[in-house]
Amino acid sequence: MFKHTLLPFLFLLFAFSVTAQNKYTISGHIKDGDNGEELIGATIYIEELKTGTATNVYGFYSLTVPEGTYTVIYQYIGYNSRRDTLVLDKDIVQTIEMASESKKIDEVEITSERMNKNVTDVDMGVVKLDIQTVKKIPAVFGEVDIIKTLQLLPGIVGAGEGVGGFFVRGGGVDQNLILLDEAVVYNASHLLGFFSVFNSDAIKDMEIYKGGIPAAYGGRLSSLLDVRMKDGNMKKFGVSGGIGLISSRLTVEAPIIKDKMSFIVSGRRTYVDLFLKLSPNEEINQNKLYFYDLNAKYNWRINEKNRIFVSGYFGRDVFGFGNNFATDWGNATATFRWNHVVSNKMFANFTFVFSDFNYSLGVPEGALAFDWNARIRDFSLKGDFTNYLNPNNTFKWGVIATHHNFLPGEVVPASDESIFNSLVMPDKNAMEYAAYVSNEQKIGDKITLSYGLRYSAFSQVGPGRVFNYDSDGEVIDTTEYGRFEHIKTYHGPEPRVAIRYGWNKENAVKANYTRTRQYLHLISNSTVSSPFDIWVPADNYIQPMKADQVSVGYFRNFKEDMFEVSLEAYYKYMHDVIDYVDNAELLLKENIETQLLRGDGYSYGIESMVRKNKGRLTGWVSYTYSRTRRKIDGINDNEAYPVSYDRNHNLAIVLSYQISERFSISANWVYTTGLAVTFPVGKYEYNGQSVPIFSERNGYRLPAYHRLDLSANLDFKQKPNKKFKHGLNFSVYNAYYNKNVFSIVFREDDDDASKTAAYKTYLFPIVPSITYNFDF
Repeated sequence: MFKHTLLPFLFLLFAFSVTAQNKYTISGHIKDGDNGEELIGATIYIEELKTGTATNVYGFYSLTVPEGTYTVIYQYIGYNSRRDTLVLDKDIVQTIEMASESKKIDEVEITSERMNKNVTDVDMGVVKLDIQTVKKIPAVFGEVDIIKTLQLLPGIVGAGEGVGGFFVRGGGVDQNLILLDEAVVYNASHLLGFFSVFNSDAIKDMEIYKGGIPAAYGGRLSSLLDVRMKDGNMKKFGVSGGIGLISSRLTVEAPIIKDKMSFIVSGRRTYVDLFLKLSPNEEINQNKLYFYDLNAKYNWRINEKNRIFVSGYFGRDVFGFGNNFATDWGNATATFRWNHVVSNKMFANFTFVFSDFNYSLGVPEGALAFDWNARIRDFSLKGDFTNYLNPNNTFKWGVIATHHNFLPGEVVPASDESIFNSLVMPDKNAMEYAAYVSNEQKIGDKITLSYGLRYSAFSQVGPGRVFNYDSDGEVIDTTEYGRFEHIKTYHGPEPRVAIRYGWNKENAVKANYTRTRQYLHLISNSTVSSPFDIWVPADNYIQPMKADQVSVGYFRNFKEDMFEVSLEAYYKYMHDVIDYVDNAELLLKENIETQLLRGDGYSYGIESMVRKNKGRLTGWVSYTYSRTRRKIDGINDNEAYPVSYDRNHNLAIVLSYQISERFSISANWVYTTGLAVTFPVGKYEYNGQSVPIFSERNGYRLPAYHRLDLSANLDFKQKPNKKFKHGLNFSVYNAYYNKNVFSIVFREDDDDASKTAAYKTYLFPIVPSITYNFDF
């Protein structure tokens, strides 16, 4: 009741704070002077009024102040500050190009944001990492990986080596909203989690929200990962790339019309399969093992008020084992955006999005030949508006509509002699809608409020059929629905409230409350993400999930923002989460609801981070203590149990040292509690067969996971007046060769068939790599 009565009061407070004074507006864009890329989060500060604003994700800013003569300071870390004197007696459009700043070695910084952003912003549970920082972190096979880097931050844990996905504050892998230029990426992994789908050469900006997700976003319970592609160089032709031991990449960007129109194309491919072909053994040289992806973007600055972006991504993984087995999977996205400056105080963005994830597997030839296909496909329309009312209020609102199409699975024979018959699971369709409003309001110099309301609705629509069951769970009949006929509808509010109190520029405390709703569920035979999981919509029997999260935090900067410290605590309660009945049968199950149980869950934790931003030595240390439990009737004797990814302790140390202008070294060390697992604790004989007796759900743990990675970056000497830059990256993954356990299986002892033995599986030994990088 409190949260529903609080929001109207806050919006009333906002209404009274907006007064009709005689003021003028300065607005425009801030860009990189070298390539024309818009700078996200650049600050505009009016010295005399001690007020300012920051650019949005499209580099646009707007600031309304009383008439007068002012000193305006434009700042962005890594760029020379600019000071302009403006006589503001009318509205002014001012687009700024900022020049990169040459730095001494002891002035190296690891962020492109203003240094005290963590203290001055009302957001908490938000982390933004500069791509240049990500590129310095050691990576397996030398391939820079955004997803792996996120797992070095507090509150975020991975599923393990060789496994895709990540977990945020007790949420499952399906509870993360991953966006690439506003298009949903349903599976963000290549090669079963060894790499992510994000090619760092094509990425401009990335930000993850662990709590306090903006009202403009929804559809997932736990987190938002917002990844933005580069727009393409508006100034000059450029080529960059890298050649590694198992993969290479190439990026080309250039203006089509200087300062008006540009493009970027970036591709990447592994080539393990090319080495396999060199083998004289036909059982090896007929195999396929590779992935590829392609990013492309076109942008057209029509005029100061209108801009068009068209971007896309296509990626695929291909595995083939001769004529015995073949599988492939991949994502495809397309985004069309129109930026429109409605007025000097209103910015609008209209978006059309296509997103597709599909996979196939099968046997190419013989009596067992078959093809199995599945997919999820979205079409979305979205409109977002920002009103820069005054320096103290930024008001946002928007709407979105999405059509989901689900193909749970279809199996067809792949040859005339195949013994299989066709089996097609019926398509499912759904419509998802949302509208939102929000406002960020400054009250004096010390208090900032952010409050908003998102209202979402979801309808499963026909064509389709619904099974009806008797009291024993047996199907008694079905109900058929026609095209776009509503089968089941859910809807509800999602309030968002945050407050910040800062008693000076170096100290602040923050708190927020967030409610989220999720209408899609990921159905998996494993405890971690894999390409062969299927997505299903909320329906008559599967309820949407809901979560309420409360978090508080203290933020402190030291020594002119050289060091930043944060301490956050959170509690999240999750409603209507699902788990599976014991011995669940999920394969090609049309009435999948019979294999699912519904209940509640909760997670709580403390996250801490110390980060050094300046100097030769930069990096951070993060530690998280957390616990996550589920309580679902019908599982674990109706008692609460830990989820498989409940890792109580998570420690990461990330360091980078700039030895000289051309040589740097980096290291990171991680330690996490082992995954929770269910083990057999005994057995009994039944009809001559041994039947295992299992422990309580996830009652045991794998051994703790820890690993040290090392890397070194050497930039070759650049010739005077030459733009060609190149260098080498050396990295060592798992430097001290710790045998981290991937899985433990129980089977008959090799030496004594009357006994059962546990056998451990390890994935990675020491993995050295070298990559040649170039840019011109």
